[in-house]
Amino acid sequence: MLFVIGAMAALSIDEVTLYTARSEAQLAADAAALAGARVLANSGMTSASSSAVGDNAVSLALAVATQVAASSMVGGRNLNPGASPCVAGQEICVNIPETGVDFVANPQVIVQVQRADLPTFFARIWGTTKVKVAASATAEAYNPSSLQGTGGGPGVPVAPMCVKPWLLPNISPTTVGGPIFTAVTGAIADTTLIGWSSTATNNATLLSVRCPGGNCSTTPLPSPAAWKYFPGDTTLTFTPAPQAFPTCAPALATAYEQSVGGCIQTPIACNNPTAYIATTDNFNQDRETAEAVNCMTHATTGGGDTVTVAAVPPTEPFEFVAGADNPIPGASGNDVMVSDSLVTVPVFDSGTVTNPTPNPVQVIGFVQLFLNPTGAATRLFGPNRDRIPTTVINIVGCGDGLGAASGQPILGNGASPVAVRLVSPP
Repeated sequence: MLFVIGAMAALSIDEVTLYTARSEAQLAADAAALAGARVLANSGMTSASSSAVGDNAVSLALAVATQVAASSMVGGRNLNPGASPCVAGQEICVNIPETGVDFVANPQVIVQVQRADLPTFFARIWGTTKVKVAASATAEAYNPSSLQGTGGGPGVPVAPMCVKPWLLPNISPTTVGGPIFTAVTGAIADTTLIGWSSTATNNATLLSVRCPGGNCSTTPLPSPAAWKYFPGDTTLTFTPAPQAFPTCAPALATAYEQSVGGCIQTPIACNNPTAYIATTDNFNQDRETAEAVNCMTHATTGGGDTVTVAAVPPTEPFEFVAGADNPIPGASGNDVMVSDSLVTVPVFDSGTVTNPTPNPVQVIGFVQLFLNPTGAATRLFGPNRDRIPTTVINIVGCGDGLGAASGQPILGNGASPVAVRLVSPP
């Protein structure tokens, strides 16, 4: 009887302890892999052609993933980070294998965790004093445009949330010119756009509305131009009412301002739904855009976040630094992983569009922008008023023809059009 009771106790208590620790190990691996992949998604490496971007982003992603795993408790204590590269028996092992050319094509973060000294209780009567638990996870920074030309096929499209109601034409503002994406396949046509920043004194490089005053109610609509957006219709494409307003939200009076300053939960995917240009009579959308951007980026008084780009193309992952007016306590002056100044903007196919611009338009990709990159507010008066300085962080193309991404879209984070997902089996 004693033997049977002991066996049952070992089975019930030790097995529960073992499975609890196994679940904790899996959560640690998942969190670490996703954190590392998020670093890669925000670095620009999935869109750039520079190997330096990939190499430096990988180093940072390895460090972040390791730190997240080391902050996780398994069986009542934190895991030990161990050495890099990994050696046999260490509790945390993070690996980012090279995929494609210079890490460009959808890099993956592989995390393996283990704890070999998990103590037992009743199982000690059979001489088993310690057991081992282990788990692994693989997360991916997914950019469908990176698959073009790598033999990986077109992949599936992405559907970011919190997309801003600005419809940008597929025209690059850099000196290279031409399209941002190959419209049919979604492949990136101008890789020099990554890390490109507006010139404060050059009106042509500042993001601004295409229709005079934002009023696109007159016909025909103006022909598309580089870095000149058409306001999106907040009653059709960018709806329902946005959420997650910043602290200055009461100043955002119109639905359009709220759509810029807040977060629209409806995902916007390539080809579905189709995006509509706002054709209502509104002569204030240029000013509304600037005011909403200053509110969202906490730059109204010049204390917004900043971004550091070492070179073009960038030679290190983008560094986001919190400004004096960043609402997170203690963040000012420190590096941050995300920023309210990071936004996603859809790009529509304008390659065959002349005058007038058709309405609706077809979304073929997205750009991730850092607004007001120097932390100063967009000017509301004087030269270049209502025009927004930007830095390009990432670009994602889906295409709209043969070879384009197709199928059920992958939901993405609003801060980046590059989706982060777990790809390892449960």
